[in-house]
Amino acid sequence: MSLRIVVAVKYVPDATGDRHFAEDLTTDREAVDGLLSELDEYAVEQALQIAEAADDAEVTVVTVGPEDAKDALRKALSMGADKAVHVEDEALHGTDVIGTSLVLAKAIEHVGYDLVVTGMASTDGTMGVLPALLAERLGVPQVTLLSQVAVEGGTVTGRRDGDAASEQLEASLPALVSVTDQSGEARYPSFKGIMAAKKKPVESLELSDLGIDEAEVGLGGSWSAVDGATARPPRTAGTIVKDEGEGGKQLAEFLASQKFI
Repeated sequence: MSLRIVVAVKYVPDATGDRHFAEDLTTDREAVDGLLSELDEYAVEQALQIAEAADDAEVTVVTVGPEDAKDALRKALSMGADKAVHVEDEALHGTDVIGTSLVLAKAIEHVGYDLVVTGMASTDGTMGVLPALLAERLGVPQVTLLSQVAVEGGTVTGRRDGDAASEQLEASLPALVSVTDQSGEARYPSFKGIMAAKKKPVESLELSDLGIDEAEVGLGGSWSAVDGATARPPRTAGTIVKDEGEGGKQLAEFLASQKFI
């Protein structure tokens, strides 16, 4: 029987762009380019390696987001994933991590899975709690923050590296794993892969297809809210210390005044 691997990925604003909030205090996604979250690229890579080591496996990437989120799916498909699922619905605007985990869980159940793979966190929210929430909703064991992962038979194994020690973990399938940025560099899509991605299937779903009530998502269904946001103040000119024999003393006085020493 084919090993069904599902990778949850996110379309995030480019960190190098000028990111800011819209009037409703949600991220203004139209004002900045987006891309596949870099940390999710590691998840796609590990899923592909597991699939390549298996006798028979299929990798599906799933995302929740606006129309442009298809770009994230196409990147994953060009890396080698087999197919994709995109959940898009206007009612999703402003959904927090609780609602997102619900939608992802329903979409993953719709696809069917043996192993779910995620990144350690998104590069925009950086909360890192989605893997645990998703595993809870799916009712499967979670083996998170892995720097090494493999599947043999009906078991997933992995290594979690800490500051003082490393742990060897395992869980019976079906299960969910999250991988860190130490799990191995993600492959660069080849020209052949990019061309092939254009022909791979991308299934589009709405909330009604997943049996989700609009009241459970969006700003109204969120468990958290942003009360206010203030733009970062412009960077001020630094202090220049001219060394005319007293440079060291002036530098020490400045550092002391800033309580660095």
